[in-house]
Amino acid sequence: MGESMRGSRLGTTSYEVDTGEYAPRELTTYICENDHRLTMPFSVEADEIPDSWPCACGSKGLRLGAGIQPVVEPKHVRTHWDMLLERRTIKDLEGILKERLEVVRAKAS
Repeated sequence: MGESMRGSRLGTTSYEVDTGEYAPRELTTYICENDHRLTMPFSVEADEIPDSWPCACGSKGLRLGAGIQPVVEPKHVRTHWDMLLERRTIKDLEGILKERLEVVRAKAS
């Protein structure tokens, strides 16, 4: 048996031709709530293509063109006023304003 294998490297070279035709595919696009787009290839002959696919960010991506549109809510932008109200109440702010106005008026006179 060793005689017939002479001159050939076992397990490293494939003698099959790689120029064959691949199975026909269609690309399906998914979009998650963070606006990430995923494109997955599926066989044209597939009976069912899933309506959702997990995104890399951990959320669920919904298939585009399936009549399901993902709800992408705009993110609330925290303003300086919002951050200030997280630290102080309106009553505290009015007290600080009153103190600062007294200091400014004292310097002016």
